[in-house]
Amino acid sequence: MCFSATASFAVGAYLLGIGTLTLKQPRRPRELAFAAIPLLFAVQQLSEGILWLTFEPAMPWLNEAMTQVYSFMSHVLWPIYVPVAVLLIEPPGPRRRALLALVGIGVAVGAFLLYHLVDYPVSSRLTGQHIQYVSPPHFLATASTLYLVSTTFSLMLSTHQKARIFGALALLSFAVAYGFYTTWFISVWCFFAALLSTAVFFHFLPRRTLQGSFQ
Repeated sequence: MCFSATASFAVGAYLLGIGTLTLKQPRRPRELAFAAIPLLFAVQQLSEGILWLTFEPAMPWLNEAMTQVYSFMSHVLWPIYVPVAVLLIEPPGPRRRALLALVGIGVAVGAFLLYHLVDYPVSSRLTGQHIQYVSPPHFLATASTLYLVSTTFSLMLSTHQKARIFGALALLSFAVAYGFYTTWFISVWCFFAALLSTAVFFHFLPRRTLQGSFQ
């Protein structure tokens, strides 16, 4: 997280455990992408934990590598991955058409941000005992709005209750992170979203519990 290497490693380790359990639950291949969300957040949080260790003593090459890994996941992966994962678990119906539109938005935003990440790589620095990710201003405004739509609205459109809860809480955490941690927004919101991805585990939990009751 943005507070310490220990916090980042602790959350990463927690999500590795939850993510491993979650990934064992799907019965259909189409559910695997959604089930993998906690594990992907684990990778992101662990990369930030390593990033913390690159400031003192300074390790510029590792700092740059971990910054780019983290930034690729935060800027490019999530706006594409989340709506696709939700679409795959959605049963046939009108919501699938709306989700297809959000997949299109996510792909457009992800491609736009990837282009600018290549041209203007994000840098990281310690400010006020937090990690700040410094990116050009064109990452804001319209791109940020469409990013938010593709990631949170896709979850809230789902017919699955736990996915909707995940999306609503992610949207709320966006407001909290932006309102109280504007300078470190990327780091803080990703941390909140990582913890909230535990909802994915609970999405599969009732099925496992129900199966167990008949054994």
